[in-house]
Amino acid sequence: MKRILSGCLLAAAAASLAGCRSEEAAKPASPATATAQVVASQLRQIPSNLKAVGTLHARESATLSAQVMGRVAAVLVHAGDPVAAGQTLVVLDDATLRAAAAAADAAVQAAARQTASARASADLAASTLARYQQLQAQKSVSPQEMDEVKRRAEAAREQLAALRAQTKAAQEQDASAHTMLGYARIRAPFAGMITARLADPGALAAPGVPLVQIDRSGPLELDATVDESAIAAVRLGGTLPMKVDGAPDAVETGKVIEIVPAADPASRTFTVKIALPPAPQLHAGMYATAQIPMGERQAILAPASAIVTRGSLACVYALDTNGRAQLRYVTLGPAQGDWVEILSGLAAGEQLVDRPGDRDLAGRRIVTQSPGAQNSGAQSEVRP
Repeated sequence: MKRILSGCLLAAAAASLAGCRSEEAAKPASPATATAQVVASQLRQIPSNLKAVGTLHARESATLSAQVMGRVAAVLVHAGDPVAAGQTLVVLDDATLRAAAAAADAAVQAAARQTASARASADLAASTLARYQQLQAQKSVSPQEMDEVKRRAEAAREQLAALRAQTKAAQEQDASAHTMLGYARIRAPFAGMITARLADPGALAAPGVPLVQIDRSGPLELDATVDESAIAAVRLGGTLPMKVDGAPDAVETGKVIEIVPAADPASRTFTVKIALPPAPQLHAGMYATAQIPMGERQAILAPASAIVTRGSLACVYALDTNGRAQLRYVTLGPAQGDWVEILSGLAAGEQLVDRPGDRDLAGRRIVTQSPGAQNSGAQSEVRP
C-alpha cells in the first residue's frame, strides 16, 4: 500500500513539473531594448535641378606642331611647366634650313653687286647720252651715232631694271628661307602651362603631328552638355550652381558665357560654356557638374544623422509597428542641407533611429529619452 502511494505522489510531481516547463516554453521572451532618439522622414517640396556634366578646359588651348619636316633635336619643356609667350619649346634639326638660308643670303649679295654694276653702267650711258645731245645741238654728231648712244642708254636702263627685279626676288627668297629657318623653333603662342609633351628628341616632326599642348593661363571654363528639354532654362550671362568632384570647396557658382546655338543631332544636346572663378585647386580635365534649375518637386527626405553605412551601402534603422528597429537599405539622392533625399527604400512619415552610430540595433525595441527629461532619467517606449 505504501509503494502504491509513493508511486502516485511521484507521478503527480512529474506531471506538475512538466506542466510548469510547458508554460515556460509557451511564454515568449522579452525583446532586448536600446535607448536612442527617434526622428521621422518627411515629404517636402525641394528644388528640381537637372545635372549638366562636362570637363574643365582652359579658355584658350593650343596643340603645337611643326610647319616643316625635320627631326626633333630638343624638347625644352615638360608637362606642368609654366611658359612665357614666345618661349622656345621645341627645337628641330635645322642644318638643311640653315644651308638654304645661307644660299639665299649669297644670292641676295650677288644680285646686289650686279645691280650696283648695272647702275654704274646706266649712269655712264645716261651721261654719254646727255653729251651727245649737246653735240647734236651743235650738229657735231651724225644721226647714226646719236641713235647708237640712245640705244645703249636704253639697254642700260632695262638691264638695271631687270637686275633690280632679280634683287627683289632674291630678297624675298632670302626672307622665305629665314622664315623657314624660324619654323625650326616652335614657340609658345601665349603665356600658359604645358599640359602634354607629345614628342621626344629623335622623333620625326611633320606638319599636323602634335608635339606639345599648352593651355593659356587664367580662369577655366566648363563645357557642359545640356539636353534640349532643359536648354530653355539656361540664360546667357546667368549663374548656375557648380560642383567639381576633384575640388568640392573650390567653386560654388559659374557664369554662362556661351550657348552653342546648334544641337548635336546624335545626342540632341547643346554645349554650354560656363566660366569659373579662378581657384588654384582647379585644373583642366577635371570632371564637373552644373545644376540647371527646373522648378520644384516632391521628395522624401530623411535627416542625414539617421543614415548609416554598412559596407558600401546606405542604411537606416526604421521602426516597425511594434517599435522594433529594422535595418533598411536605402538609395540616397542629393543632400538638402542637413537632410538627404531618399530615392527608394523608405516612405514618408516613417520613424527612424537618430545617430545610431556603430550599434547593431536590428530587432531591438527602441526606448527614447525625452529631451527635457534627460537629467531625470525619464524614458518612454516608442510605439508608432
